Amino acid sequence: MIKNDLYLRALRGETVNRPPVWMMRQAGRYLPEFMELRHKYDFFTRCQTPELASEITVQPLRRFPLDAAILFSDILVVPQAMGIDFKMKESVGPWLEQPLRTLEQVLEVPVPDVNDTLGYVFDAIEMTLEKLENTVPLIGFAGSPWTILCYCVEGKGSKAFDIAKSFCFQKPEAAHLLLQKITDTTIAYLKRKVEKGVSAVQIFDSWGGMLSPSDYQTFSWQYIRQIVEALSPMTHVVVFGKGCWFALEEMAQSNVSALGVDWTITPENARKFTQNKITLQGNFDPARLHSDPSTIRTMVHEMIDRFGKDRYIVNLGHGILPNVPVENAEAFVRAVVEWEAR
Repeated sequence: MIKNDLYLRALRGETVNRPPVWMMRQAGRYLPEFMELRHKYDFFTRCQTPELASEITVQPLRRFPLDAAILFSDILVVPQAMGIDFKMKESVGPWLEQPLRTLEQVLEVPVPDVNDTLGYVFDAIEMTLEKLENTVPLIGFAGSPWTILCYCVEGKGSKAFDIAKSFCFQKPEAAHLLLQKITDTTIAYLKRKVEKGVSAVQIFDSWGGMLSPSDYQTFSWQYIRQIVEALSPMTHVVVFGKGCWFALEEMAQSNVSALGVDWTITPENARKFTQNKITLQGNFDPARLHSDPSTIRTMVHEMIDRFGKDRYIVNLGHGILPNVPVENAEAFVRAVVEWEAR
């Protein structure tokens, strides 16, 4: 039994004394202990070495009273497992030397056996669970097929992903084939994570907001929905679509346990669009962690009051920024714990 199951209770929609709290990218560059390992090992070495990944996962829990851990990894381990050779380039970010731009390239992409290609992730789960000692739930995650496609076609990060969008519009057969292959691989990957012991999975659709509402249905949501339908009988599934407030109403009608929301929507509208029937997660602007701790506490308390304590998970509206002071991150987390005692 997990000692602190507040996060799971919120996913189940149960009445709680306070909402749970965790932060996207909570195991990251704002922590000095993370930076020590970053200086010693390159990015994908940290992802692919179970001892390092598990250590990084638990680092923030040694500092803050968080209600969940999220496994340190990256969304690009899935395309890597499919033979798409992503690197992490200094000062550039994700980098693919030969982006996928033709049907012929897509046809050659395999749907791999995840046990062979992603075994290091499953080993990291086992090691992390040993370190956590049933204190809090462990979350597994993957990128949405659309978001993965964006990187595979663009070959790197982008402000607009115009090349990826043009690929979908000009070569829809290739686009849908690639999306389906990513979907099939992701389903197998997440199922194995659940079998290894994660308590919930989250799908990150970081670039869903780049699409129009109509194109979002065509190129993103229908594939996310496949993942949700495959995983929901096994575990809690959380979907976070950055900039996808327009899809919240339809998302809420699926078998998701919770929906993440960014900072561009009010709590009231998020509740309205989801008809007050589903757990929501978010929506604190990560840049607001540059405010002073007192302001952060006030804003967190106000956010909880507006969402309501039940069916709500306190989180940021996207990943924590690397230059946020540790004491400000702590103020964010402790403000949630303090909310109950006000």
